[in-house]
Amino acid sequence: MASPALAQNAPPFHEWLAGVREEAVGKGISPAVVDAALAGVEPVKRIVERDRSQAEFKLTYQIYADRLLTPANIGAGRRMMAENAALLDAVSSKYQVQPRFIVAIWGMETRYGAVKPTMPVIPALATLAWDRRRSNFFRNELFQALWMLDKKYIDLDSMLGSWAGAMGQPQFMPSSYMAYARDFDGDGRRDIWKNRGDVFASIANYLRSHGWHMDQTWGREVRLPADKAFRHAIPQRSGRSGCRAIDGMSDSLRLSEWQALGVRRADGSDLPTRDLPASLVEPDGPEGAAFLVYRNYHSVLRYNCAHLYGLAVSALADRIAGR
Repeated sequence: MASPALAQNAPPFHEWLAGVREEAVGKGISPAVVDAALAGVEPVKRIVERDRSQAEFKLTYQIYADRLLTPANIGAGRRMMAENAALLDAVSSKYQVQPRFIVAIWGMETRYGAVKPTMPVIPALATLAWDRRRSNFFRNELFQALWMLDKKYIDLDSMLGSWAGAMGQPQFMPSSYMAYARDFDGDGRRDIWKNRGDVFASIANYLRSHGWHMDQTWGREVRLPADKAFRHAIPQRSGRSGCRAIDGMSDSLRLSEWQALGVRRADGSDLPTRDLPASLVEPDGPEGAAFLVYRNYHSVLRYNCAHLYGLAVSALADRIAGR
């Protein structure tokens, strides 16, 4: 039975699940597939607890980075770059995404494929769809997962993922799988669970589909002026992007404009002369580290909308490449 805290403001779970079944069948998903997938599904309290305490929203950047940018993770990334060099180069050539970023996301998501999924995806998504915090998002993901079963992209017993329903080595949500997963070796399957070519191509395709530019990097750590005049000169972003992290960074200025305002590289030297637009990110506020980020960083945030994630992935990519 669900706890009172979990069920707060939510309808009785089995009544809600009956509505999901009816809607899924109405969308054209096979009743047999829906019945098999939803049979015996119960809400999982620990999933909601995890959703309320994600590290990306609780830690400082330095603590988060120290946990992830370890010598072991960086060394493993370099070994994987070397081991898969030919395959990564082929994927990079086709999708126009640098290999180090593909490997960094792979490493952040599943430790280069070493972390194996254990949570059945359907109960995880059903729990989060029933819970009120992000109900609409996860309800759509639940239907996308049912479509995956209906189209035989994967069988129910093999549909294992994270506590939030993310699947495979790239940790794709079902909607991302449907939209961005790719069959790189042409075997007729988009196998993000076991096929490295498909894993790499799917990550690269996701980034490219969200505006990646092969001729640019992500950004860099910078040193800011300490005067109040600089604070008043930071351009404020307006409008909504659908990603809280993007909305929380500054509006963009050209690097030459940031240079004129007194911003410098972390070592105190001048900013690059290539006059790219860049936004200011201060993940821990004005007293913490500061970064100027380019358009590619937005693409990383579309993978996971949290600055701690985006900055750590970007830093890992640089470390893997020895930068």
